[in-house]
Amino acid sequence: MTELNDFDGLVAVVTGGASGIGAATAAKLRDRGARVAVLDRAYTDVNRTALLEVPCDVADAESARRAIDTVAGSLGSIDILVNNAGIGAAGDITQNDDEEWHRVLSVNVIGIARVTRAALPLLLRSGHATIVNTCSVLADVGVPQRALYSASKGAVRSLTLAMAADFVKQGIRVNAVTPGTADTPWVQRLLEQAPDAQQAASALRARQPMGRLVTADEVAHAIVYLASPLSGSTTGTILGVDGGMAGLRLG
Repeated sequence: MTELNDFDGLVAVVTGGASGIGAATAAKLRDRGARVAVLDRAYTDVNRTALLEVPCDVADAESARRAIDTVAGSLGSIDILVNNAGIGAAGDITQNDDEEWHRVLSVNVIGIARVTRAALPLLLRSGHATIVNTCSVLADVGVPQRALYSASKGAVRSLTLAMAADFVKQGIRVNAVTPGTADTPWVQRLLEQAPDAQQAASALRARQPMGRLVTADEVAHAIVYLASPLSGSTTGTILGVDGGMAGLRLG
C-alpha cells in the first residue's frame, strides 16, 4: 500500500461535498482509489468529482438515514465517513436569535450525530473504519463576531474526542481537522456582505501568521491523511490546518 493507492477498494462518504473543502476532499479520495459518495443539499456542474451524488440535509434525521441507505445500496459498504457539512454564523452573543442558534447547532453538531448513527452499522463491518470531522480553529481561539459559530465548533471538537473514546475498542478511528479561515464559497459570501470587501479580506489574511487564507486543498490533504489506512494508529487527534493561528504569536 502506498499513498497512491491507499484507498483502493474502500468506500468514502463526504457530507457537504458539493463545494469548498468537501469537494476538494472528495477529489483527493477519488484520486487515491476510493469510491466516493457525496452527500449535499444541492449540486452544480462545477467540481463534480464523486462516483455517487446523494441529496441529503444533515439537519433532518430521515434525510440522513435515506442518504446512507442509498450509499449502501449503490456501493455496498462504507469505510470512511467525512463529516464536513456545516454552516456559518456571524455576530456576538446578542446578534443571533434562538432560531439561528438551533439551526447552526442542528447542522454543525447534531448533523454529525445523525449521519454517524446512520452509517455506524456499515462502519462496524469495515476493516479500515474511520471518521473525520471538520472542526475549526475557532474551537480554540476567540475572534470577534463569531460567538455562535465558535460555540458549534467547540462542540464538534469535544464530540470528536468523545466519539474516538467510544469507538476505539470497536475498531473505528475518529479524528478532526481544525482549519483556519479558508478560501471557500462561504468566506467569499461573507466578504461580499462586508462594507469594504477589500479591507475585510486583508483583515482575514492578517490574523493568520502565514499572511494568507488556508486553501481548500490544504484542508482536504489533512482530512485524507487522517482517513488513510496508513494512519492506522491515529485516533483522537485534532489536526490544525490554520496557518499558525492557534499556536503562534509573532508580535
